[in-house]
Amino acid sequence: MQHHALISTRKGLFELSCRNGEWRLGATHFLGDPLSMALYDPRDGATYAALNLGHFGVKLHRRDKGSDSWTEIAVPTYPPQPEDFNEEHPWALKVIWSLAHGGADQPGVLWAGTLPGGLFRSNDRGDSWELVRSLWDMPERKEWMGGGYEAPGIHSICVDPRNSDRILIGVSSGGAWVTEDGGEDWVVSAEGMRADYMPPERADDQGIQDPHRIVQCQGAPEVYWCQHHCGIWRSANNGKFWDRIEPDNTSAFGFAVASHPRDPNTAWFVPSIADMKRIPANGAMSVTRTRDGGKTFDVLRKGLPQQHCYDLVYRHSLALADDGQTLLIGSTTGGLWGSTNAGDDWQLISANLPPIYALQFA
Repeated sequence: MQHHALISTRKGLFELSCRNGEWRLGATHFLGDPLSMALYDPRDGATYAALNLGHFGVKLHRRDKGSDSWTEIAVPTYPPQPEDFNEEHPWALKVIWSLAHGGADQPGVLWAGTLPGGLFRSNDRGDSWELVRSLWDMPERKEWMGGGYEAPGIHSICVDPRNSDRILIGVSSGGAWVTEDGGEDWVVSAEGMRADYMPPERADDQGIQDPHRIVQCQGAPEVYWCQHHCGIWRSANNGKFWDRIEPDNTSAFGFAVASHPRDPNTAWFVPSIADMKRIPANGAMSVTRTRDGGKTFDVLRKGLPQQHCYDLVYRHSLALADDGQTLLIGSTTGGLWGSTNAGDDWQLISANLPPIYALQFA
């Protein structure tokens, strides 16, 4: 079996292949430039690359199927900020933090989650973008706070495979929100989550939760997994209520989560000690896996560094292929590991890449 993956890093986009268990780094793109996210669209074979060029701003490129060249396309643009509208964070694009394609029945539709907390939709493969004003104009948005960045941001976009108009998004820090009509209306959907860092009287407020990453089981779409700032949560009823998962043999703090594509009881995480110690426990890296909906966890270490390891895995840097067996993890110190047996064994692919921001199987 062969797999292909995209590696978004601080210094370029790297392609990776795996054939019969052998990993090989391949083509490189945008060398020296920071990429916040890359997206492969299986509907038409296009690939998208979001760059964050600092002084030169955010750029977005598309490579069509069968092409070796990239075309610069439009980036999401915020409308002018009203002079009498006082907000801490200006209405200006800082980062494209997430990209997602629409359903099979929506050719050309793309979604982009950005900082400072805006969701954008494109109907023409990124040639133009429109801010989803129904979400942006909600009074509740004013309570959103920065999570991974100073400004709030949308990092998770889950397009429901049963209904392309049903989308759940994750906001740091602003909870989870759901639309049933393609973005016309939104309701908060974070009941059960708890922000232990808030005063007790506000810890259960849904609109100030800090989910680090939310993923959906494609084969059982009513099930979502969430790696939260304060632990792990799972919803088995379309995000209406979230149950807290408390492992007894590993830390529940981390950023990344991957859901098995067909088994709603199986998910993977990459734990760190805690918020104030964002390093693996005892300098030994591990990946945790549950196969029973969070009742128990396997701590997977074989092939991962077990001494003097201080790697952190960002929220988009754990990826799972459609076979439910092949995994990738990438770290802030440029380490890249792969597994072809659901995490039981890991192989070091490279220890010398730039800091890894995002991974996706293509």
